[in-house]
Amino acid sequence: MAALSAIKIKDPILGTFYQRLRSNGKTFKIAIVATIRKLITILNAIAKTDPAFT
Repeated sequence: MAALSAIKIKDPILGTFYQRLRSNGKTFKIAIVATIRKLITILNAIAKTDPAFT
């Protein structure tokens, strides 16, 4: 759901990533799963490096 919200509000990072995938001919499902994976990677990096989460 977070990825869908990000592409709807045209998030500068995730929205642009999603639009680039779609313009390269990827289907909706492939593009949204790639966007979800990118979001998880970003959140994982924040959880590892931010002292508030450790």
